[in-house]
Amino acid sequence: MGTLLLLLPAAAEPGAQTGFVTALFTATSAVCVTGLVVVDTPSHWSTFGELVILGLIQVGGLGIMTIASLLGLLVARRFGLRLQLTAQTETKALDLGQVRRVVAGVVLISLAFEAVTSVVLAARLGLAYGYDTGQAVYFGVFHAISAFNNAGFALYPDSLMRFTTDAWICLPIIVAVVAGGLGFPVWVEIWRRRRGRKRWSLHAKITLLTTTALLVVGTVAISAAEWNNPETLGGLGIGGKLLAGLTHGVMPRTAGFNSLDIGQMESGALFVNDMLMFIGGGSAGTAGGIKVTTFALLAFVILAEIRGEPTVHVMGRRLTASTQRQALSVALLSVGAVVTGTLLLLTFTPFGLEAVLFEAVSAFGTVGLSTGITANVSTAGELVLTALMFLGRLGPITLASALALRERTRRYELPEERPIVG
Repeated sequence: MGTLLLLLPAAAEPGAQTGFVTALFTATSAVCVTGLVVVDTPSHWSTFGELVILGLIQVGGLGIMTIASLLGLLVARRFGLRLQLTAQTETKALDLGQVRRVVAGVVLISLAFEAVTSVVLAARLGLAYGYDTGQAVYFGVFHAISAFNNAGFALYPDSLMRFTTDAWICLPIIVAVVAGGLGFPVWVEIWRRRRGRKRWSLHAKITLLTTTALLVVGTVAISAAEWNNPETLGGLGIGGKLLAGLTHGVMPRTAGFNSLDIGQMESGALFVNDMLMFIGGGSAGTAGGIKVTTFALLAFVILAEIRGEPTVHVMGRRLTASTQRQALSVALLSVGAVVTGTLLLLTFTPFGLEAVLFEAVSAFGTVGLSTGITANVSTAGELVLTALMFLGRLGPITLASALALRERTRRYELPEERPIVG
């Protein structure tokens, strides 16, 4: 539907022509809340086209959060202790009341963050940059929705580079990006703690702690790598460097905005971006990637193996073997998707490995950052990126849920044998 709407003459500026692949790419990037573009958003698309993109971002963000939350609830009920004790297998399905509560909760949380961010951005654009009321509101709402949904679409050709040192623009967007990337289940727990609930779930603890750690590590690593680069942080004052470093420590978590020129970054900073984009954000949120819980669980598995422990314990809980296998499957299949996409892009485009790998990880992680090659890839390359965006948005969610829900008990075991490892 998005592709067809973007193909309408009214969706483009007068004189601009939109091909089918361009419309398909843009629609996929919007619905999958990625932010990669092959044409400049403000100059190519009309106001109608921008509203179509904005609608696709909102529907895509709400839809993914809702579906992922419902699947997570379904998996939790499938393996809940109460069900195991009472053997009420017929109650594995979700009832209509639960579905309604999840949908309503997702919508309310999304609209609340988007509304607050819109007000702050609109006020800043109106008071500091001379935008009239209608223009300030439009730009504020567009970027607030794009930020909370981790989409990265901007109405400026240079994304946020004109606001590199403006904290009133960058910080609200950062907060919205992090809020959307935490995921609906975490926000439910934060809300319940206001009402007296004391215990955090393992999922919430892992998500909050790992997210905080990655934000700190990403900010420090990128700032250190770019501190003296005259093309990025080198020409800024201390305050500007810290703000831009924080912005680019947050944005690889699948947001896609940039306040510095990505194409001028050092190789070390680009590699840090690759890692952060691949990991992504929280489950059942607007962020992509393999998710911070998958990354953290694999780290705990490795730690237990190094210690020689027979089971994996995480924050006072024991991980089941099936959970470990699911995390490993999601991570390795995601690596396979990125490797395949990178090889295809190297075949279909004239660019080097560093830029192509960055593009492939950005597409699969639904991030939207680019070194500047997106608009110059061939039609075949655009289709590869389109497939990576779609696979990266839906793949980890559906794979993890499918593996969990189809688990069954083996009625016999074969003789044990150990091959040589390493």
